[in-house]
Amino acid sequence: MKILFVSAEVAPFAKTGGLGDVSAALPRQLHGLGHDVRVVVPMYARVLGRGHVFTEVVPEMAFALGDLTVRVAIFSAPLPGSEVPVYFVRCPSLYDRANIYDTGGDEHLRFAVLNWAALKLCQYLQFGPDIIHVNDWQTALIPLLLRTLFAWDKLFARTRTVLTIHNLGHQGTFDTGALARCGLAPVADRLHQEHLREGRFGFLLTGILYANAITTVSPTYAREIQTSEHGVGLDGFLRGRADVLRGILNGIDEDEWNPAADALIPHAFSADDLDGKEGCKAELLASAGLPYRADVPLVGVVSRLAWQKGFDLCEAVLPVMLERRRFQLVVLGTGEGRYEDFFRHLARAFPRQVAYLPAFSEKYAHAIEAAADMFLMPSRYEPCGLNQMYSLRYGTAPIVHRTGGLADTVWNFDPGTGRGTGFVFDHFDAAGLAWALGRALDVWGNGAGVERERWRHLQRNGMRLPLGWSHRIGEYVALYRLVAPDA
Repeated sequence: MKILFVSAEVAPFAKTGGLGDVSAALPRQLHGLGHDVRVVVPMYARVLGRGHVFTEVVPEMAFALGDLTVRVAIFSAPLPGSEVPVYFVRCPSLYDRANIYDTGGDEHLRFAVLNWAALKLCQYLQFGPDIIHVNDWQTALIPLLLRTLFAWDKLFARTRTVLTIHNLGHQGTFDTGALARCGLAPVADRLHQEHLREGRFGFLLTGILYANAITTVSPTYAREIQTSEHGVGLDGFLRGRADVLRGILNGIDEDEWNPAADALIPHAFSADDLDGKEGCKAELLASAGLPYRADVPLVGVVSRLAWQKGFDLCEAVLPVMLERRRFQLVVLGTGEGRYEDFFRHLARAFPRQVAYLPAFSEKYAHAIEAAADMFLMPSRYEPCGLNQMYSLRYGTAPIVHRTGGLADTVWNFDPGTGRGTGFVFDHFDAAGLAWALGRALDVWGNGAGVERERWRHLQRNGMRLPLGWSHRIGEYVALYRLVAPDA
């Protein structure tokens, strides 16, 4: 099949989270199966500053959005680890900024240009995709554009669209004054009319209405977003398209996240030989300024410190648990000031038990996953989540709230049967988190003898789960063939 993949992020060029990882891994896997995959992404300032070598493909491409003439150039570079071409939309006035996402008031224009440029590039290359796979609100105008303003072009006669919702909380909603600058004024009658009368329109809703198929990044999240609790105002529209909506769990890069061959950790280990994990723990604690004790479990956190991630529960639970129970905690992450202040205070209050690293570091992220005995991820909602999968791969038992992808990858451990991969609480409240953390500490015991063997059984359960993209890619190929049967 011929597949165009359009995204606001593609790792390693531009990444703020899981979207960037997926936008690299999925095209790479599709290419490995023999499909002709092309990727389109903006050329942000950070892309230019990292030593990549680019080839100019289109010196200048001009198109009108309302009364504005937009001029872009297109460059390309291969996706590292593959021959997949990544096409970069170069428009300095829109993309030469410090951050991928901006608050300057022109986000509608920045990403409308990406939508238009992706289709114009297809025309320039005479590349007629069987599937255009768009991701989140930033690329969700493409399904409507194909059905209207580009419908005249026979190049797209057989093209079908798949929209993946990575996080429904980000919808790209703007006031109707932005319609012309998005190139949508001629097709305003195809937008949601009630919203227009209220003075707004949404990129993501438009994609939901016009994509041939819709996916989310886990089966549980696909069900959750059709409810009023998790639908963020779009649940009715998603229920209306339930026949084309499905959840496909994300995978992880098992080459990058492999404790037996991870260059970022000091000691290798595997499900068959876990001894190196204890050495990783000793070295991490030393670098974090905490004492090493074999009989005390280490809990790790690697996260953006945000309300979504459930850290308000930690404020209520961790100080009490640290006083009453024996465990250590290492936290890596930055985010909302409230949570940064909380973890700083916690590290001062419990200097031999808690270390807070207010940064993001790939090396420390790998080190914590490899060293910790448990991984704390109490997300309020989590469309998929990758860190719990990294933890499972590294023999680090996740402690999670039963939601989204966490519910699809972590199951409560039963010491009696030996089944399960972690510790899961059902109700999002302090009592739930305290119960799950307490249960994990109880199962750990003193980390020796029978309790140690029991814990190692739990670790191996998680480490042997099929979590890589090779186990997911077939679901996408089957969906593409269903959507574009003549491909």
